[in-house]
Amino acid sequence: VQLQASGGGLVQAGGSLRLSCATSGRTFSSYAMGWFRQAPGKEREFIATISWRSYSTYYADSVKGRFTISRDNAKNTGFLQMNSLKPEDTAVYYCAAGRVAGMMDSDYIYWGQGTLVTVSS
Repeated sequence: VQLQASGGGLVQAGGSLRLSCATSGRTFSSYAMGWFRQAPGKEREFIATISWRSYSTYYADSVKGRFTISRDNAKNTGFLQMNSLKPEDTAVYYCAAGRVAGMMDSDYIYWGQGTLVTVSS
């Protein structure tokens, strides 16, 4: 499975962005999908995950209520809707696919390249 994240950009605080994670291959629907981010000088952190049939979603406390993870298995694409963005959300965002909808890097097998989100104050 190959993943490619897109949709990042520059946005003012309070604004919204929608990230997409396009995947290749027919097996995307059998994997959980997660989003992580890495801010400058910080370690990569978990943001959100969704199970392969969208039955379960989990969010980091820092984004709960502001971000929404979703997926369209028919289009082999995942999404991260980000609302009420804050300057501290500035980071490179990564999508990943794995067998478990977990919160650890090690739960994921495949990773996409990142997309940069910059939130100005």
